[in-house]
Amino acid sequence: MQQLSVIDLYDKDIEDKSTVALEGSVKTIRGSKNISFIELNDGSCFRSAQVILKKDNPNFEEISKLPIASTITVEGEFVKTPDAQQPFEIHGQKVELVGHSNADYPLQKKKQTFEYLRTIAHLRPRTNTFYSVFRIRSLAAFAVHEYLQHNDFVYVNTPIITSSDAEGAGAMFRATTLDMNNLPKDEDGKVDNSKDFFKTVTNLTVSGQLQEEAFTMAFKNVYTFGPTFRAENSHTPRHASEFWMIEPDMAYTRLPGMMDCAEGLLKYVINYLLEHAKDELDFLDQNVEPGLLDKLRGTAGEEFARVTYTDAIKMLQESGEQFEIPVKWGMDLKSEHERYLCEEIYKRPTFLTDYPRDIKAFYMRDNDDGKTVAASDCLVPGIGEIVGGSEREEREDILDKKIHEFGLKPEEYAWYAELRKYGEIKHSGFGIGFERLVMYLTGMENIRDVIPYPREPGNAPF
Repeated sequence: MQQLSVIDLYDKDIEDKSTVALEGSVKTIRGSKNISFIELNDGSCFRSAQVILKKDNPNFEEISKLPIASTITVEGEFVKTPDAQQPFEIHGQKVELVGHSNADYPLQKKKQTFEYLRTIAHLRPRTNTFYSVFRIRSLAAFAVHEYLQHNDFVYVNTPIITSSDAEGAGAMFRATTLDMNNLPKDEDGKVDNSKDFFKTVTNLTVSGQLQEEAFTMAFKNVYTFGPTFRAENSHTPRHASEFWMIEPDMAYTRLPGMMDCAEGLLKYVINYLLEHAKDELDFLDQNVEPGLLDKLRGTAGEEFARVTYTDAIKMLQESGEQFEIPVKWGMDLKSEHERYLCEEIYKRPTFLTDYPRDIKAFYMRDNDDGKTVAASDCLVPGIGEIVGGSEREEREDILDKKIHEFGLKPEEYAWYAELRKYGEIKHSGFGIGFERLVMYLTGMENIRDVIPYPREPGNAPF
């Protein structure tokens, strides 16, 4: 007798009429007083196994009345059913209860709203939708690592607790061990940070990019992939307080090469999922975003558009569209503008390049015009910005001027500037918000539904 997982029943060549053993949870039970049909799932794949239990089984009465989510073991005959809706069924010979479930299990066989399911985030992975989403999230993460490793990138683990602000935005979560009810003060009556754990102000990271760049100078191609944090009071479907970032950085690479890498990575992840997450994508295509598969196949098979920020502004102004926020050169484009560009004008993923320097981070390389930087964002339909990248300012004197110009504290970035002091290597890199990527891959419209336990202003359960 073979002890198998449900996925084995679908993937392995199991002999007809052979005896198999399974253990899993009851997803549904239906039937009559003489026969029960049990949908058994063990989490090994999206699909379940149908177990048929007849009245002559000694445990028939007990098993037939089990609440959903009860755990059972099954020994039975594997019977091929090529003419039925599913390719096989298990004729239960010995079925036993292993773990009980209460009858008030909240995930009964009825439609639940995503908003409600967020309140039971510890249970929602058991639903078809969230099982699909989080399986795809896992596979996408693996594909990201695989693509970068195959292209000779070195994986760098950058710190989560940091004393510098990579973006210079100041929207960071403070990391401290000080007693909030008894804060130490200095002679000026201000908080004495020398009494804190690290003896200075530290925060949760908003990006691993700056620390990663030190490794770029040594290894050429590097990347970090980990959690990041933003203390922004934002309640949009696209923003979260805790999220994951993919951040590759490449030495001796200019903006066009950086965009090639970002496009290649996105296409690789999509193709990997089309091969390894067929059941999950089929379900989401039918139940969450009709046309999802066509969208992904199109993205994987077409060349991304590329347009400068200046040309894009002109296109938006001449489009005749009445945007909520009027378009003008120098503004930081909003989601409505980004989506119009890639959904209505180009109808495909679009790289927007050469942004005004005043709306971008201090580390982005100045173009020769003195007004723009060698930066690029990739906009995708339904989401807007999904990739943000740039050439890094490798010229020591210009970087020093920008640190002062942006009002940053030079002493906090002295080590970063020193990288240029000991070698002005041209390099570039980009960041991908992993949750936004998963939204695009799954068709989910809210970032809270693609991360296991979302963190947002005023809400951090679990």
